[in-house]
Amino acid sequence: MSQFWITADRIFDGQSLLDGVALRIADGIVTEIGPVPADATRIKGCLTPGYVDLQVNGGGGVLLNTTPTRDGMAQIAAAHRRFGTVAVMPTVITDHPDVLDHAADAAIAAQADRGIVGLHIEGPHIAKVRRGTHDGAFIRPLDDRTMQVVARLRRASVPVMITLAPEAASLEKITALADLGAVVSIGHTDATAEQVEAAIAAGVSCATHLFNAMSPMATRAAGTAGAVLNAEIYAGIICDGHHVDDRMIQLALRGRPVPDRLFLVSDAMSTVGGPDHFDLYGQPVHLENGKLINKEGGLAGAHVTQAEGVQRLVQVLGLDHEQALRMAITTPAMAICQPKLAELIGRSLDDILHLADDMQVLGNVADRVSGPTTVDAAE
Repeated sequence: MSQFWITADRIFDGQSLLDGVALRIADGIVTEIGPVPADATRIKGCLTPGYVDLQVNGGGGVLLNTTPTRDGMAQIAAAHRRFGTVAVMPTVITDHPDVLDHAADAAIAAQADRGIVGLHIEGPHIAKVRRGTHDGAFIRPLDDRTMQVVARLRRASVPVMITLAPEAASLEKITALADLGAVVSIGHTDATAEQVEAAIAAGVSCATHLFNAMSPMATRAAGTAGAVLNAEIYAGIICDGHHVDDRMIQLALRGRPVPDRLFLVSDAMSTVGGPDHFDLYGQPVHLENGKLINKEGGLAGAHVTQAEGVQRLVQVLGLDHEQALRMAITTPAMAICQPKLAELIGRSLDDILHLADDMQVLGNVADRVSGPTTVDAAE
């Protein structure tokens, strides 16, 4: 058995940034966190589990809606792995029911594939007035066909997140989805705060891209955004400098009633690691000054990675490194009840990132070391 120890200035263990510890590696797998032995391989910077992203529409030139296959998912995951995201939840947005069927088939086939952690179904059971870039022609109330797809995925033990609007689904069906083990997430909704609170009581446990595509807070109407901020449910948020004003992110971080309920998502499209344009519903979308613009001039997903989001959280919003890492790793892992995605023990070296002091991804640990004789890989 090949084994050695590796240490860095700091190591994030999924909860805290630690110093004065090392990782024991046996045959390329982390088996122990312990005191630093004298012969440990030393590198500068930080070691951490790779990033987790629960809302990934595409990457590497592939959009899941247009390529709802196992190979399409693999290409998307590979594109994001290049930027430090080692676990993605491929996301299928509002479309013809057959597209969801194919995406579900792909998720079942890919459930043992590295980097694929389930399927996010975003629509079509949403509010037309908050559809964003989703095609209104396919929007419909939650029906038995989707319920059967979710049931089929859960029978195969595939983690599922389903984004819906409370006004498009009965409370009984929300409860039924939660009972199946799906993570029911509120999004693309014009619901009142009272509707949101009723949906949470029925089984909603998350909110999708907080502030975007949801009824906003007002003086005498908290809306979806206000109800989510006041609730203990999880909520994803996009931190690309375009989707949400940085001050609103700071407000959300201060305003949640319990810690570690806000997590980072990319909402990335096929341009991450791919060409700067693509077609969505047969219409062109192009990258312009860091924003993806559709034919209506609106935002059409995001062109950002989790790594870039983490850097913005630290460098622009002033979060400490530990909190930013929890938002990109620990909290999303807990939101889908997959805590091992935030752990170091049992992880392969290519699932562990090497970060610079400014949170830039320098690579994974497999790229940095090959055994106990390796010199400082950061130099």
